[in-house]
Amino acid sequence: MSDRRAVTVRIAGEEHAIRSSAPAEYTRRCARLVDDRITEIRRRSTLVEGHRAAILAALSITDEFFQAQEELRELRMQVAERAGALTTRIDEALPDD
Repeated sequence: MSDRRAVTVRIAGEEHAIRSSAPAEYTRRCARLVDDRITEIRRRSTLVEGHRAAILAALSITDEFFQAQEELRELRMQVAERAGALTTRIDEALPDD
């Protein structure tokens, strides 16, 4: 049995019923981000309308996502390197049995 619920959100002036198993507030937050990005794009360029603004918003959000993924990858590598260095220092500091 699916635990999906419909949440009605407004994006770019249109209401959409989104079915999701995520909490309703999370779905609303996602929709607000998309709506805000479309609004921002339309404000910057009055020539961008409808689906073009949605496409530009999707590309902008995707760019942020990829940048965040790369930053996370780099941070994980740094943590792994530091953990390895600490392990080595601890091993060197412990007396041999």
